[in-house]
Amino acid sequence: MSWPETSKPFVDVLSKRRMVRNYDGQPVEPNVVDSLLDVARRAPSAGFSQGTSFIVLEGEQTQRFWSCTLPQEQRPSFPWPGLLDAPVIILPMADERVYRARYAEPDKVHTGLGDGDWAVPYWQIDTAMATMNLLNAVVDAGLGALFFAIFSGETELLADLGVPDGVRPIGAVTVGHPAHQDRLSKSTKRGRVDLDQVVHRGGW
Repeated sequence: MSWPETSKPFVDVLSKRRMVRNYDGQPVEPNVVDSLLDVARRAPSAGFSQGTSFIVLEGEQTQRFWSCTLPQEQRPSFPWPGLLDAPVIILPMADERVYRARYAEPDKVHTGLGDGDWAVPYWQIDTAMATMNLLNAVVDAGLGALFFAIFSGETELLADLGVPDGVRPIGAVTVGHPAHQDRLSKSTKRGRVDLDQVVHRGGW
């Protein structure tokens, strides 16, 4: 595919992005983390609600995350031990309350979404788009990242971090310098689906 010369750096970032599960433990400078988060927050949001926030755990603070979500007794069998060496963990947080308050304002109240049902929970979608911004910014910064679900210990984690009711993470993102040896997920063997299999022009 042919791209304009000015687009190539952006396309290179997208093509290089992958999930990194093994880190060398080297710290990430705080100003770099701030720059990544500044890019992440520029994602679109319904009604410009901007209901996404980020909890950032750095250095020893990351142990608060692992202590709640991966207890010591489970770690010997954990298949990705290098993941625990990530120097930064970012929790993208979706705040439903912000969206309901925004859609109760005069210019949005006619939608009925202030206290009504949302066919799609845009607080989660917008937080996911901010997370995608973050993942791509990490690659552009020469670092690695992994987005993953919080499968256990979420309640304990949110209590430990003092997260208010109504605010939830959509997952977690590790950020750091990739180790020289990083075992790819077996799922990558499936290969990428061809473009003509996912594009339906003029209808399905």
